[in-house]
Amino acid sequence: MAPGRGDTDLLLHQLSQALAARGLRCCGAVQINTACQQGFCDMDVKVLPDGPVLRISQSLGRNSKGCRLDPSVLEAAVGLAQAELAKAADLLIINKFGKHEADGRGFRNVIAEAIGRDIPVLVGVNRLNLAAFDAFTGGSSVLIAPDLAKLEDWFEQALKEGQSAA
Repeated sequence: MAPGRGDTDLLLHQLSQALAARGLRCCGAVQINTACQQGFCDMDVKVLPDGPVLRISQSLGRNSKGCRLDPSVLEAAVGLAQAELAKAADLLIINKFGKHEADGRGFRNVIAEAIGRDIPVLVGVNRLNLAAFDAFTGGSSVLIAPDLAKLEDWFEQALKEGQSAA
């Protein structure tokens, strides 16, 4: 949980790149927001390790206040991430445990599969969904300070112990 808007997304993307540079295989999805206009950014996710990049937001009009997430594209990203996980992974990274995951959809089953296979899992979460995430993990998650070096340290330890974190 990073304090600034988009900071968690950026940090998870940086971690995935740093680990890939070391020859490690990360699966999952990291969010890369692009084309910001009038306070709104298009929400794109990169399916790890090599793409594709999918636009998970939809345009609802200039004055819309509703959720801009396109659930069908999110589910496509979930399917692609699950297929990559089946090929083996050193780490599963999920950009956010959001409302869909809190409601039992989205990346929830991918996270559970990775945990069941003793693959370390790193998930971004916001305060709105932290209670649902804690309930989902049975309180077994570990909060990590939003710092690249600390995330890398957690990952090294997780490889030894087999744990999940937010």
